[in-house]
Amino acid sequence: MSQKIITRFAPSPTGQLHIGSVRTALFNFLYTRKHGGKFILRIEDTDKERSKKEFETDIIEGLSWLGLGYDELYRQSDRGEIYKNYIEKMLSDGSIYQADDKVIRFKNPNKKVKFNDLIRGEIEFDTTELKDFVIAKSADEPLYHLAVVIDDFESGITHVIRGEDHISNTPRQILIQEAIGAARPLYVHLPLILAQDRSKLSKRKHGESVSLNYYRSKGYSAKAIINYLALLGWNPGTEQEIFTLEELIKVFDFSRVHKGGAIFDEKKLAWVARKHFNLAKLREK
Repeated sequence: MSQKIITRFAPSPTGQLHIGSVRTALFNFLYTRKHGGKFILRIEDTDKERSKKEFETDIIEGLSWLGLGYDELYRQSDRGEIYKNYIEKMLSDGSIYQADDKVIRFKNPNKKVKFNDLIRGEIEFDTTELKDFVIAKSADEPLYHLAVVIDDFESGITHVIRGEDHISNTPRQILIQEAIGAARPLYVHLPLILAQDRSKLSKRKHGESVSLNYYRSKGYSAKAIINYLALLGWNPGTEQEIFTLEELIKVFDFSRVHKGGAIFDEKKLAWVARKHFNLAKLREK
């Protein structure tokens, strides 16, 4: 690949680091390191009411414990002037406008949008149903879709690697990209991690067992968690199941990521953990 790959992991600090978010960070990390690219951690803390410093610390410390090092770190809360400049320019060129309810809306061109997903192939949306959607509460308060597009553009993100629950966000973001003259990144929407009942793994339904800290507190090693999460929705195409992080970097590829959701099975995690424990014991001899 001639273009340097730049990816980002962009969690919101509104709760403890979710195990599904860890898998997203891992797949970003593996792909980026395999291709000698840049991996960015972006804290999406524009939601001032729900964002908490302790959750940001939890994210940073969790990634460090796992060995998923990033090359840059920044917070959306530090980038207010950048967003404001874009909003003012877009108001001036007419791509957005202040509506009667005082919020700022995007002027929807009402067209079909197609994009290629590296896992799912071509996806098409008719954006007419989105109408003129809100992108900011004011010039000083950008909302998610606008801030994300600006950040990705400013950072030179080449691959947006995130959960499949973001597929529906993509058409809005493509329209905004076109409005500001941003290049379109490649999209990779990962299958969700599911509970045993095949429902989405969520704190509301499944409690603390969705957080990285839950598994750390039970004594699982970083190596075991990394190894197991890599196997959720991906396979190497061989019989090998036990990997170091370095081995995963060498063999990881999106062509072997599944489209369907992956069920989290703690029994399999425990099996992987025992294998790593036994390997460590053998090395000590």
